Amino acid sequence: MTQETDSSAETVIFGADWCGDCRRAKLIFDRSGTPYRYVDLVQDPAAAEVARDISGRTNIPVILYPDATHQVEPSNADMLRKIEELGLSRS
Repeated sequence: MTQETDSSAETVIFGADWCGDCRRAKLIFDRSGTPYRYVDLVQDPAAAEVARDISGRTNIPVILYPDATHQVEPSNADMLRKIEELGLSRS
């Protein structure tokens, strides 16, 4: 996976499969029909630095949206609100 992100084109979720909040975030995006690129920080450890640069924190998931905003460990309601605000859902 690349460390570069084109924030104007896609939503990127930085996470790890051992992280319950990361699995929950992917589920919210999947159920809402919202496309995203998942960056597994176990498979791509260098991307952890990218996520940390975006959020200023080491918590995951870090979700980078096409409008260059981000969320760290967001609630389901926060993710759904942002998905709706940006019109990202395909369903």
